Amino acid sequence: MSMMASVAPGIPTSGIPTSGIAISETRDAMGRAAASDVAAALRERLARQGRVRMVFAAAPSQAEMLDALAGERDIDWRRVTAFHMDEYLGLAAQAPERFGAWLTRHFFSRVPLAAVHLIGQEPDPDREATRYAALLSEAPIDLVCLGIGVNGHLAFNDPPVADLRDPKQVKIVELDAICRQQQVDDKCFATLGDVPTHAITLTIPRLLDASQLFCVVPGAAKRAAVEQSLYGPIGEACPASALRTHPRCTLYLDRDSAPPRLQAPARA
Repeated sequence: MSMMASVAPGIPTSGIPTSGIAISETRDAMGRAAASDVAAALRERLARQGRVRMVFAAAPSQAEMLDALAGERDIDWRRVTAFHMDEYLGLAAQAPERFGAWLTRHFFSRVPLAAVHLIGQEPDPDREATRYAALLSEAPIDLVCLGIGVNGHLAFNDPPVADLRDPKQVKIVELDAICRQQQVDDKCFATLGDVPTHAITLTIPRLLDASQLFCVVPGAAKRAAVEQSLYGPIGEACPASALRTHPRCTLYLDRDSAPPRLQAPARA
């Protein structure tokens, strides 16, 4: 089955082969499958290099994978440095809704990482974006654990602000209405008015510059975005379509998120 479609000029594509898509019966099984593969990649890299640098998404869609990954054995987390891919602007430093706080609760506090680099914010978000880009640039990023938004976003690269050729590594963005509503639907905020309107995000080229990507996307609300990501045009209208340009990207779905044409015998 071909994952190819029409391509924006100048964007190379290799396609996500069917072998790079894992469909599980349940959300829990999907999380375990992804965690097992991330753990295997970590062990392999740690066996041949001194340090591993990883970027993590903060979202309820990642919870099952992160929980399973924290329980994986024989990983020397003391040689792993962690980053995250986006952060709200305008929230108090200690606000539990901050993505750095979410990842700390769900994962960073559970494994003995060598270092965790959290994205800050005020008083100067532009300076913070520059600082974080410099940290990311100190050495290659090995692994990225990410998801896909209801609107097809990667990190906070929503369709109105996404740029598949973005010259920046980290930037300030305005969140679109679909993205902000997703935060309410995911029960991260009580009302739409509570959701910040702006954020700092890693750009799409910065994410795709990593050696290997593990994309975890559960739930029926994501099915249309997955369909567009795999079979629609590669471009900013569905930022996650850019995943098809990466040579080592694996997509993990459950039965609810998998498009009908992918419904085949599931991975246990």
